[in-house]
Amino acid sequence: MDMTPNPPAELAEPPSAPAATAPPTVTVAALPEARLTEQKGCLYALSQPPLMFFLAFIAILLAITGAHDLFLG
Repeated sequence: MDMTPNPPAELAEPPSAPAATAPPTVTVAALPEARLTEQKGCLYALSQPPLMFFLAFIAILLAITGAHDLFLG
């Protein structure tokens, strides 16, 4: 009786993967919604006035509290 931990069938190499096929190409004309949406950069949200007003308000609050701690604290 053979006392190896793995039978010979498990020690054989796995079958090789099939040859990779090229993914299907998708043109922009095939996606109509892609033509309707414009590309926006990472800083697009910062150019919106409500966000800039909010960030300015927070910055002013931080500046006021910082000045209060420095001069009156």
